[in-house]
Amino acid sequence: MEIPRIIGAGLVVIGAGIGIGRIGGSAMDAIARQPEATGKIQTAMLIAAALIEGIGFAAIFAS
Repeated sequence: MEIPRIIGAGLVVIGAGIGIGRIGGSAMDAIARQPEATGKIQTAMLIAAALIEGIGFAAIFAS
């Protein structure tokens, strides 16, 4: 019964990595389009990345 939990946690961590990568890429695109909004974009990006990373850690510790 341990194998499905490990696979599930691994899938969540992979999904979290993809999500953080997409957030970073989208933030760079947004900063390139509107450099004057850099501070707001970075703040929103860091908050979203931290929330996604927290879900990844929760998945690791829950398994």
